[in-house]
Amino acid sequence: MRPWREAVVGLLVALTQFGLAAQPATPAPPAEAPGANIERWLVRLHEAPRNRAYVGTFVVTAGSDMSSARIWHVGEGERQMERVESLTGTARTTFRRNDEVVTFLPASRTVVHETREALGLFPNLLKKADASVPRYYRLRSVGQGRVAGLEADIVQLLPVDVLRFGYQIWTEQKTGLMLKLQTLDPSGKVLEQAAFSELQLEAPVSMAKLKALMDNTQGYQVVSPHLFKTTAQEEGWELGSAVPGFAPMRCYRRGEGAAAPGRSALQCVYSDGLASVSLFVEPFEPNRHARMLSAHPLSLGATSLRVRQVGPWCMTAVGEVPSQTLDRLMQAFEKKR
Repeated sequence: MRPWREAVVGLLVALTQFGLAAQPATPAPPAEAPGANIERWLVRLHEAPRNRAYVGTFVVTAGSDMSSARIWHVGEGERQMERVESLTGTARTTFRRNDEVVTFLPASRTVVHETREALGLFPNLLKKADASVPRYYRLRSVGQGRVAGLEADIVQLLPVDVLRFGYQIWTEQKTGLMLKLQTLDPSGKVLEQAAFSELQLEAPVSMAKLKALMDNTQGYQVVSPHLFKTTAQEEGWELGSAVPGFAPMRCYRRGEGAAAPGRSALQCVYSDGLASVSLFVEPFEPNRHARMLSAHPLSLGATSLRVRQVGPWCMTAVGEVPSQTLDRLMQAFEKKR
C-alpha cells in the first residue's frame, strides 16, 4: 500500500480505535490505450503481477511529503505474496499473502495479524478488472516514457464526473506491470505520485522464503484484532441514496468476542473499482472525539478525511476522492434501526 497513505489510515485507526519527478512523455493524439479498449487494458493491468516476481523500491510523494519502501513480490496465479519494508518513518515490515496481512513493528516488538482485502494497492491498483470502471472513467493514450530505466506506455483514466479523481499510469511495455501512478485533480494537477525508482523484473524471489520470514514471530507479541464480517444492513445502517459508482465492497465490525453490534466500531468500504472510501462508525464519546471534530477536515495528497457527529454516533470518512464525495457518502449513510 502507498506508505504515506498507510500513515493516514493509521492515524484514523488510532483515533477511532480501529486497530519521483515525472518523466517527459512523447506526445500522442488522444486515443484508446495501445492495441486495446479499456476493458482489455484493465484486464492486462490486473493480470500483470499475478504470475511474476519482482523486487523494487518505490517512492510516494504528496506535496512536500515523501516516503519510500522496498517491495518483494511473487505471484503464482491465485497465490500472491509480498513483503514491504518501510524505508522512511516508523520502521515496519508488512507481509501480505492473498488477504492475510502480517505487520512487524520492531519498536514495540509487536506483530499485528489480520485479514485485509487487497483493494487498490500499488502497484496492483485493481483487485479485479472491475466491469464498472468503464462507466465512470475514459481511457486516453498519452504516449511513451521511461520509469526506473524501463520503457513504458502512458495512459490517463479520466473521470466522467466530479465525484472522483483522474489517474495517469505508466505500464511496462512488455509485461503491463504498473510502474508509476499519478492521481490528478480536475484541473490535471498531480495530487499524489507513486513510482518505482528501481525495479528488477523476473527477480529470484521465493514464496517459500517470504513465507518463512512471515511466519517467524519469535520474540514478538502477536496481536489479532477481532473482526466480524457483516453488512451495513445487518448493523442497522444503509446508504440511503446512491452515490454514482460507489458500491459496497466489504464491512467489518471490530470488538471483543461477541461484542454487541450496536456498541462496537464498524467499518464499511465503498468503491467504484479504482477509488475507495471507508466509513467508520462508533458510539460518540465527547472526551475522545472532540479533538477529531476540531481537527477536520484533513487532506494529504489525494486522501481526505471528514468527521461528523450523527446523534449518538461519531462517523469518520476517509478516501482518495474529492471532499464532496466524502460529504455525499456521509450524508447518505443513515441509521435505520
